Formats: sequence, structure tokens, C-alpha cells
Amino acid sequence: MSSPFELPSYLEQSTAVADRFRKLHNRPIKLQVHQLSKEFHSPKGKVNALRELNFQIHRREFITVIGPSGCGKTTLIRILAGLDFPSSGQVMLDGKSMKGPSAERGMVFQDYTLFPWLSVKKNVMFGLEVKGMGKMKAESEAMEWLEIVGLSKFAEVYPSQLSGGMKQRVAIARSLANRPEILFLDEPFGALDAQTRASMQDYLLKIWRNVDVTIFFVTHDLDEAVYLSDRIIVLKANPGEIDELIEVPVPRPRSPEQFLSPEFLATKKRLEDLIRPADSNSNETVPMIRLTEIGDEVE
Repeated sequence: MSSPFELPSYLEQSTAVADRFRKLHNRPIKLQVHQLSKEFHSPKGKVNALRELNFQIHRREFITVIGPSGCGKTTLIRILAGLDFPSSGQVMLDGKSMKGPSAERGMVFQDYTLFPWLSVKKNVMFGLEVKGMGKMKAESEAMEWLEIVGLSKFAEVYPSQLSGGMKQRVAIARSLANRPEILFLDEPFGALDAQTRASMQDYLLKIWRNVDVTIFFVTHDLDEAVYLSDRIIVLKANPGEIDELIEVPVPRPRSPEQFLSPEFLATKKRLEDLIRPADSNSNETVPMIRLTEIGDEVE
């Protein structure tokens, strides 16, 4: 029986791309979100942060969430990671309803959240020892993960001695050491400079290819979303609802040269159209206060 999957209308038809997505959609469903809503109460009344979200994530998929400011990206990832609770709806991992944090779900924040008084190795060992693993076994496991993220030579140094990108690699290793089935990353590279951010994107893709983990990633950077993802969830704000679910047709493995490929540019253009529609600023007025002499014009 042929698959009902079809490429989105904004992309040219491609047999290779369609085959890749058919394989993705045939993988087991790892996480399922059903009618998920989140409300907050403020002095001005009820605020709908998220409303009736429905989507599913397949095993070993890399899925990213983007959207305008205030669309509920961070609220969503915190709920899925078990750090917050929905007002209604359900989150299921492998078909089982999930409430609260669990070992099956790991979380990496934008802030590095490392323990400054512990060495790199002991930061990675921390969660393993809390779970009851013996010191020697935890140390061996930690060193394996530091090798995977390319930091085994820095096992005995402290976080203050590391660059921002290296700290984030330690945070990723610490989360993965607990063997989560799905890893949540909330704008993990947002505080990094452009060059370090690009390096970290490549590190994350290499790690993902070699580790049996599904990734749910939040970002505001369109290039990053297209470069990393299999699919992209686009949220709209007020309330946070799914605007579109984008299938990324850029072939894997990814490389920086693809940033100028037709598939990459077409997908990015679609994201721009959704997040910043042409008429979005038509009714906005910006107050202008002149602080220069008349005639002192620039273009």
C-alpha cells in the first residue's frame, strides 16, 4: 500500500525527499501531544499561552519549534519535559501518559546550569550517582560521554575555565549520560557568538547521529531551525497555536554549504512568510523623536 504522505505545496516534488519523509513517518511514535492547552491567570484576566496543540514525534526524529515572541515555545518545552503542567490535554511517551519529570526525558537550558564547584567529569557523574550508580561505574560512564562530546581532555577542569560552547557540551553530556529517550533543548545556543554557535550545531548533529535519542529543540533562529531539523513546528502567538508543521527537505547529512541550496532557501522563505507576514506591520506606528538638527539627514 502506498503511503499517503505528500510533499508540502511550497516545495518542488522530489522522489528522494518524499522517500526520506515516508521512512520518517513509518518510525514508531515516541512522544504524542493531544489537545494540549496552558492558561495563566493575570490581573487582567486569563491568558491562553497554548491552545489545543496536537502533534507527534517519531523515534530518533529531530524536531524544532519556532515562533514569534510570546508564542509559548518555552512553556511548551517545559511541559513536555515535565517541568510544568498543562491546564488540559495529554503528553504521552511510548503510549504512556507522563506527568512530572522522568529519567526518560532530559533537559538542556540556554544557561549552562553546571555546578561550578564540581569538575567537568563530576558534573556529568552527578545524575548517575544520584540514581545509585557506583562511583567507578559513574566515572567510566562520564568519561565515555565526555569522549563523545570531545571534552575528555578537560575532565578535571572546572566550568569557570571553559568557553561557553564547551560548557554547553558538558551540559549536553550530563543530560545524555542518564540515557534519556528524548532530549529537550531550550535555545541552548542562544547566548553563544555566531562562530561558536555554528560549531555547536555541528557537534549536536554528530552526537545525534551516534546516540539513540529523539531531539526536541526550541530556537528563534530560522537558519538554525532549517539546518538541524527533520520537521519544524511553527507556533503563532496569542494564543499559542500550531500554525504549520514544516517538513525540511534539505538532504542529510547536513553541511554549511547547504545554507544556499534551493531546498534550504525555500524552507526558510516559508518560515519567514509564516512568522513575519508581509502585512504584519501595516497597522503599527512608531513614534519618531528627532534628536538631530534639521538638514542633518542620513539614508
